[in-house]
Amino acid sequence: MLEQTGIPFEASPAEIDERGLERTIIGQGGGADAVVCELARAKALLISAESPDSFVLGADQAASCEQRLFGKPADLAEAARQLAFLAGRTHRLHCAAALAHGGAIVFETVSHADMRMRPLNKAFIDFYLSIVGEAALTSAGAYQVEGLGVHLFAAISGDHWTILGLPILPVLEALRREGALLG
Repeated sequence: MLEQTGIPFEASPAEIDERGLERTIIGQGGGADAVVCELARAKALLISAESPDSFVLGADQAASCEQRLFGKPADLAEAARQLAFLAGRTHRLHCAAALAHGGAIVFETVSHADMRMRPLNKAFIDFYLSIVGEAALTSAGAYQVEGLGVHLFAAISGDHWTILGLPILPVLEALRREGALLG
C-alpha cells in the first residue's frame, strides 16, 4: 500500500510475541481494538528504538464476531474453522496503525469495516482453501478480499484501505503533520 502511494520505505519485521501480547491484553479485559492498537504500537516502538531518526509505521488487523477474535489462522484446518464460523454472519475488521519517531508514538488510529459473509457450505470452504492455499494463512479471517476472497462476501461496508490492512488516509495526514511528507 505504501508503494502505491509513492512513499519510499523499508520493511523491517518486528519480532514480537503477538499471540502472547494478545493473550495479555484480552486477559486484562481488552477487546479487539485494544489488541490491534497495542500490537501496532509494539511493532512501531520496537523498530523505532533501532532507527530513532526514522518514522516507523506499525500496523495490525484482526476480525471479531460475536465476542470472538480472529487473527491469522495457524494452518488450513484453522482457516476452515474460521470461515465456517464467519459464514452467514457479519464480522468487523479492526485495523490499527501507529507511527513512531524517536522511540515514541507520535500518532495512532484504529478504523473498522463491517464484512457480511454469505452462507458457505463445507464443500465450498474446502474448494476455496484448495485454490488459495497458504495465502489464507496471511490474513485475519482467512481471506483476502482483494483476491478470490471477494467471492465469500454478500456485503462490505468500510474504507477500502482499512479492509486491506492499513488505514492509509489518516496515516498520510499524520506524516504530513509531522513534516515527513509535503503537503
